[in-house]
Amino acid sequence: MKRILLIEDDKSLNSGLTYDLELEHYKVYPALTLGEGIGILEEEEVDLILLDGNLPDGDGFDFCRAVKKEGNIPVIFLTARDLDQDEMKGFDCGADDYITKPFKMPILHRRIQAALRKSGENHSELIYNDGYLKIDFEKLTVLKGDMELPMTPTEFKILRLLILNSDKVMTKRLLLEKIWDNTGNFVDEHTVAVNINRLRKKIESEDHVYIKTLYGMGYQWIGRG
Repeated sequence: MKRILLIEDDKSLNSGLTYDLELEHYKVYPALTLGEGIGILEEEEVDLILLDGNLPDGDGFDFCRAVKKEGNIPVIFLTARDLDQDEMKGFDCGADDYITKPFKMPILHRRIQAALRKSGENHSELIYNDGYLKIDFEKLTVLKGDMELPMTPTEFKILRLLILNSDKVMTKRLLLEKIWDNTGNFVDEHTVAVNINRLRKKIESEDHVYIKTLYGMGYQWIGRG
């Protein structure tokens, strides 16, 4: 079941969209403010975000930009303003689509399906499997042999960054830039080091080494499973 974060301050529209999308077999996390949406995103993994561009407590465009900097969650803007300037601003901040209110639900359904399908084309990049360690970033599972390992959201982010960039050294500065918590605060170097150490303890053994430290530079995924 695909998970959608809906951030829309119109209570009636929010309720109606939630009801309709749940009938379409989506898991919907409704939020009336940007703050509520950020809180949900910190606690839950979602597959797509429906975002009102004009929210009372923050700029939806800045939020979209922060989301896209962290990962590749599809974002569809819902807005009452039919202005080319707003539409261009939405796409400039990384939005996947833009739909103007009022809209027909079948049209929204098609837009959601298209965005999810496009996102799913990169699914192969979201799975690592060397026969010993299997990581599925869509299902958020890590298996070491037959044992499932518990992982925090930050540990998943670090794993994905290291694996998708295994041909290069991930400097501490780059990791700090990428691990963004959507509230405007960067994690510090100590937090990165702590999470790297936790990852090693969880996934590595004497015969299975995955993360190499290059002192004074950063970390690299070497994947010797």
